[in-house]
Amino acid sequence: MIAVHLPILQVVLPLIAAPLCVLFRARDLPWAIAAVATWTAFAISGLLLAQVYSVGVISYEIGDWAPPWGIEYRIDALNAFVLLVVSGVSAAVILFGRDSMLAEFGRSREYLFYTAYLLTFCGLLGVTITGDAFNLFVFLEISSLGTYVLIASGNNRRALLASYQYLILGTIGATFIVIGVGFLYAMTGTLNMVDLAGRVQAYGANTTIVVAFTFLVVGASLKLALFPLHLWLPAAYTYAPSMVSAFLAATATKVGLYVLVRFVFTIFGPEFSFVTLSLGLPLAILALVGMFVTSTVAIFQNDVKRMLAFSSVAQIGYMVLGISIHTMLGVAAGLMHLFNHALMKGALFCAVGCIVYRVGSSRLDAFAGAGRRMPWTMAAFCTGGISLIGLPLTAGFVGKWYLVLALIDRGWWPLAVLVVLSSMLAVIYIWRVVEVAYFRDPLPEAGPVEEAPLSLLLPTWALAFANIWFGIETSLNVNGAFAAAESILGGFGS
Repeated sequence: MIAVHLPILQVVLPLIAAPLCVLFRARDLPWAIAAVATWTAFAISGLLLAQVYSVGVISYEIGDWAPPWGIEYRIDALNAFVLLVVSGVSAAVILFGRDSMLAEFGRSREYLFYTAYLLTFCGLLGVTITGDAFNLFVFLEISSLGTYVLIASGNNRRALLASYQYLILGTIGATFIVIGVGFLYAMTGTLNMVDLAGRVQAYGANTTIVVAFTFLVVGASLKLALFPLHLWLPAAYTYAPSMVSAFLAATATKVGLYVLVRFVFTIFGPEFSFVTLSLGLPLAILALVGMFVTSTVAIFQNDVKRMLAFSSVAQIGYMVLGISIHTMLGVAAGLMHLFNHALMKGALFCAVGCIVYRVGSSRLDAFAGAGRRMPWTMAAFCTGGISLIGLPLTAGFVGKWYLVLALIDRGWWPLAVLVVLSSMLAVIYIWRVVEVAYFRDPLPEAGPVEEAPLSLLLPTWALAFANIWFGIETSLNVNGAFAAAESILGGFGS
C-alpha cells in the first residue's frame, strides 16, 4: 500500500520534517531529523526509479482528482533519474554538514538552518516530480526561498550580498517562468504538462506560444546559470557555508537543467523547439562561449570555492551543448554529464569544506602544504579534479566521451575539438590547487593542522569514490541517461 504513495511521500516527508526541526531544537536533533528525511527521500527515489524501469510511467493523482483537472505527480525515466541524483548527493552532503555547519555557522540557530535546508530540498524534489506547470513554479519558489536563507547563513558578511544578488536574479527568472506559464494557460486552458504538450503543439508557431517559449527558456536558463545569465552563481557558491556550496552545486543547477529540458522537449516538443524555432544553435553558442570564458576566469581565481563556482558554469555548458544537439546521443550525453557533475562538484566542494574546517579559509594560500598535512582530503580533491578534467576511468570521462561522439555523429567535429580543448583549461586551474597543496610549504602563521575528522572525510570520500565507480561501472549513469533521453525524444533525432 505504501508503495502506491511513494511519489507524494517523496515531497511530503521533507516538508513535514522542516517544521519538526523548529519544534525539536535539542542538541543535534534538527540535524538528525534532516538526515533521516534526506536518506528516506533517497531510498524512495531509488524505489521510484526501479518502478519506472519495471512498469513504465507512474501517475499519481493528488486528492484523487484525475488529470488534467487535478495536480498530477508524473514520474518517467527523466525525472526518476534526476530525483536519484538530487536525493543521492544530498544524502551524502547532509552527513558532511553536521560538523562542517557547526564550525562555520554555530549551534544557536541550527534548527533554522536545517529548516531552510529541508525546504530547499523539498522544493527541488517537487520541481522534479510534478506534472503540473504552475506547481513547478510554486516548488521552484519554495526551493529558492530556502536557498536565499542558506546562502545568507555564511559567516562572511559578503554572504548577505551574494544572497541578495541571487534573490534579485532568481526573482527575475521565476517571473519569466510564471509569465510563460500564464501565456500557455491563456492559450490552452490547462496546466497539466502532458495535456499542455498536446494542445501547444497543435497551435504551431502561434505568436503567443512563441512568446511563452521565450519567457520559459530565458527563465529556466537564469535558474540554470547558463552563460551569460550566471552572475548570481560565483558569489553564492563562494560565500555560502561549505555544506551549502556542495549541496547547491550538486543539485540546484541540475534541477534548473531539468526544468529547461522538460519545457523544451515535453511541452513544446523537439520538432517545435529545434526545427521550427532553431533553438539548438543559440544554445550551442552560449554553451561553448561559457565553457571557454568561465574556465579561463576560473584559472585566475585565488579562492578555490570561487574557482569551482566558475568551473560549474563551464560544466553547465557541456550539459547544454549536449541538449542543443537534440539527438538521442546528444541529449543522453547532456543528462549523463548532469549525473556525473553532481558527483564531481559534491566531492570537490566537500574536500574544500574539509580544508575550511581545519584552516578556516578557502583561499588558495590556505591550501599550502595541505597535501602533506591533510593527505586524505587532498586525495579526495584530486579524485574529483581528475573526474572534472575527464580522465579515463572517471565519471567525468564518460559524459565527455559520449558528448564528443554525439558531436561527431552530428557532423559537428570542430565542436568536438573545442570540447577537448576546453577540458584542457580545467587541467590548469585544478593543477594550481595541486601545486600549492603538494609543492609549497605551509604559511608560517598557519600552525599545526590535522587531517579532517571522519565525519567529514567519509561522505567526501563516498562522493570521490563514486566518481571512480561510475567511471568503470557505467550501467546506472549511461543506461539511465539513455532511458531518460528516449522518454522525452521518442523517435525524434534517433
